[in-house]
Amino acid sequence: MHKLKVNGVIHHVEGGESNLLDFLRDELQITSMKNGCGEGACGACMVLVDGKAMRACLFTIAKVDSKSIVTVEGLSYREKEAYAWAFAEAGAVQCGFCIPGMVISTKALLDKNPQPSKREIKEAIRGNICRCTGYVKIEKAIALAAAVLRGDLNIPMTDNRLGVGISVHRVDAREKTLGTGEYVDDMQVEGMLYGAVLRPKAARLLIKKIDISAAKALPGVEAVLTAKDIPGQRHWGFIAKDWPALVAEGEETRYIGDALAIVAARTRRIAREAVKAICVEYEELEPIVTTGAALSEGAPSLHPKGNLLSKTHVRRGNPESALARSAHVVTHRYTTPATEHAFLEPESALAVPGADGELTVYVGTQSVYKDQQGIMTILGLPAEKVRVIAKLIGGGFGGKEDLSVQHHAALLAYATKKPVKLTLTRQESIHVHPKRHAMELEITTGCDAEGNLTAIVARIVADTGAYASLGPAVLERACTHVAGPYHVPNADITGLCVYTNNPPAGAFRGFGVPQAAFACEGNMDLLTEKAGISPWEFRFRNALTPGMVNATGQIADEGTAIKETLLAVRDAYESHPYAGIACAMKNTGIGVGLPDIGRVKLRVKDGVVRILTSAACIGQGMATIVSQIVAEVTGLPIERLTVALPETGVTPDAGTTTASRQTLFTGEAARQAALALLEALNETERDGALESSEALGAIEALEALEGREFSGEYHGITDPLNSPKANPVNHVAYSYATHVVLLDEQGRVSKVVAAHDVGRAINPKAIEGQIEGAVAMGLGFALREKFPLKGGVPQVKFGTLGLFRSTDMPEIETIIVEKNPSPLAFGAKGVGEIATIPVAPAVASAYYRFDRQKRFDLPLKGTPYDKG
Repeated sequence: MHKLKVNGVIHHVEGGESNLLDFLRDELQITSMKNGCGEGACGACMVLVDGKAMRACLFTIAKVDSKSIVTVEGLSYREKEAYAWAFAEAGAVQCGFCIPGMVISTKALLDKNPQPSKREIKEAIRGNICRCTGYVKIEKAIALAAAVLRGDLNIPMTDNRLGVGISVHRVDAREKTLGTGEYVDDMQVEGMLYGAVLRPKAARLLIKKIDISAAKALPGVEAVLTAKDIPGQRHWGFIAKDWPALVAEGEETRYIGDALAIVAARTRRIAREAVKAICVEYEELEPIVTTGAALSEGAPSLHPKGNLLSKTHVRRGNPESALARSAHVVTHRYTTPATEHAFLEPESALAVPGADGELTVYVGTQSVYKDQQGIMTILGLPAEKVRVIAKLIGGGFGGKEDLSVQHHAALLAYATKKPVKLTLTRQESIHVHPKRHAMELEITTGCDAEGNLTAIVARIVADTGAYASLGPAVLERACTHVAGPYHVPNADITGLCVYTNNPPAGAFRGFGVPQAAFACEGNMDLLTEKAGISPWEFRFRNALTPGMVNATGQIADEGTAIKETLLAVRDAYESHPYAGIACAMKNTGIGVGLPDIGRVKLRVKDGVVRILTSAACIGQGMATIVSQIVAEVTGLPIERLTVALPETGVTPDAGTTTASRQTLFTGEAARQAALALLEALNETERDGALESSEALGAIEALEALEGREFSGEYHGITDPLNSPKANPVNHVAYSYATHVVLLDEQGRVSKVVAAHDVGRAINPKAIEGQIEGAVAMGLGFALREKFPLKGGVPQVKFGTLGLFRSTDMPEIETIIVEKNPSPLAFGAKGVGEIATIPVAPAVASAYYRFDRQKRFDLPLKGTPYDKG
């Protein structure tokens, strides 16, 4: 028997080998600390052990015998108020999954050192990874909390201003900071079973037989399902229905993350034992792990239609003739690796059957409606029988668009008629969900003697791995953006999307454009040398301005501000000897002729406007954005607005949180709905004035609208790629950016200056946070992040991915450029993706100035960050 004190309460615990984190979360149901990796690398499970910040996942109960454990729940009222205010005020909370762990590390620091320096703050949270914020605003929050707790700063009265252009506190900042907000794996329901998945031993196996008899016989096992138990369609997918929910006997596995069988059991331990008890007879086949091998003559077909999933071709003008006439031409080949999203929250779903045959699935997802479509197809159920509800989402970056756990949890719950929770371990997550596409890009770019771009010819080959996911769309976006934010009158761009036995590749922040920009901007720097023009001047000379035509033929609109971003960083670039520069553009919205709709409903109940939309918040602050827009239109105060969680059948389908689309699309839908509400409020006030001598106030008018609903929709009407139109509109808007990266004398990144054309800043502080976090991700992509594979099997753990920590981060200066006359969503454009795109090419540009070595592959070799 072991004794430990948790938040002041003594607990006697049997079983000293039990994991401390599991005990706290599962037995005591203290869930502020999160299981982000299970290997002591992320810091999301940080607790105080006798006053020291320690990772709970590394401790057994025996190791903390007779010790005092403190979690965020155990902090004093004063401490909680200080942290909740400071993290909200600084804008330090995005997805929020890492924040309680940050708070614990902060308390450990401040208890010993109430007035820490910037360096001491960085060191204190070095054990805590944040994938969203870039740490900048977390460090500011810690300094603010320290000042409050020292008594040097009083928490000000709440500012109830809420409107467009104001850096308001995020509406979910408090619950995320204090750990009271609920993520799926925090949930427990009565009678809940635990799910587990059997996956192949290698990437490509011919499955001959799956024997589940031993697993079914284990006490505590309630279901073991294989492919033959799927009641509906077995294959799913966004673009191609090529991904089996479970691989059947007689079929080949296509990657290490395929599912062969799924188990539901009364405990997590029993479920995992049952998976190990399943006997699989198989023949191991040689995996195809390169695009070259996949496209070679005689290669085995991984899918019925072959290994070439899709081809994209864009052509304008006569690039061959233009290149022949060009004064300067450069051709180079670039490679970029697959990379891992590394969102802090591993995938988790809880499926709960209802009495009437309805199934409710709780999940952290980028689209509840896409999940519903996938689950109902696999189960063979109508939409009204499958209800999907999004809880808080601990980061996504595109990695939570595909089905990962939700369909398996649903199958098990459907079979057992009991609730089933299925949560991936971190290593499973790394094996299972789609990654950033590895790409090979060969680019030829020409200019005339004055440095004006003449043509681009590009060939891009993308490794889309085992399944299509969103590969064809990612490739298409790489092709349409590889010419950059420049006027290039002639273009011939070809892209190939190729199946291999590597983990699938799909949506990842930037959606193919980070890879394309690395190649495009690399050629820009080489051309500047040949033309004898400075890299800044060369880009400025060729940058799009309103009325010019981009490489796909779309005319740049009045909100185009790439030149303004270049002007904003000119001094930073020209005043430093080791400065690199890169520009970028990124579409807002899915575009290319596909349906693209944002939807919002406003429902008045009990004198409060409930904002209903399925637009998922994966850290960007969607609930805050729509609240600000509704408040701007109606003038209603914050206490009269609330935002519902996305839920099928309740919140209208606003499409997937992808393509930097939600602020514009769902923001505009919110504006339209708010205008309808405003009109009704005004009518109510006028009617009230006629009935009495005193006009009804705004709040009374709102109460008079009890039960009313007001809807708004925005349809983005676009033309498909290669439309016969001379100047098609492929996307409703584009954002633009220029980044400058500065190196110190030792060759380390000392500062990043990021100028962004955002159209209109709905919440400036939130935009800064998005940019800072994207810069951190871009630095990792440029300098350290690798995803090595052997036979299609990842050779990494979370702790070896190369993610940037607080002590790695340079200074980041964000410059927000606002220039957009469009009334849509008050002129806002996407910023979530674009801030990652220019980072890697700007870093490469800086190193070229530093040591005159041109680097054509990511991550960059021969830098202080290169560990071999």
